[in-house]
Amino acid sequence: QVQLVESGGGLVQPGESLRLSCVASGIRLNFYDLGWYRQAPGKERELVASISSGGSTKYADAVKYRFTISRENAKNTVYLHMNSLKPEDTAVYYCNAEFGWHNYWGQGTQVTVSS
Repeated sequence: QVQLVESGGGLVQPGESLRLSCVASGIRLNFYDLGWYRQAPGKERELVASISSGGSTKYADAVKYRFTISRENAKNTVYLHMNSLKPEDTAVYYCNAEFGWHNYWGQGTQVTVSS
């Protein structure tokens, strides 16, 4: 059974940092393109950052230069380092793993940025 489990979310103040982790079981992430998505209340889910199996990264304009996606294949884990957080970053964050027609999602972790 394939599982992606996110962790690291929480309540922080504007300007603070968080690191999200997503650990996979049942698959080897080495072969997968990985992404972090987020969904705010009343909005559609959007791609925040992605990292290919080869290590190429892409970022949404809203998070560029503040967020960093990385992967540690030996730990079957993908991370999202979030700096200079803003209230508009408040959302549920989901990790995604895609390889061919295989597509898996985690259950999400809440990030709330508020003073």
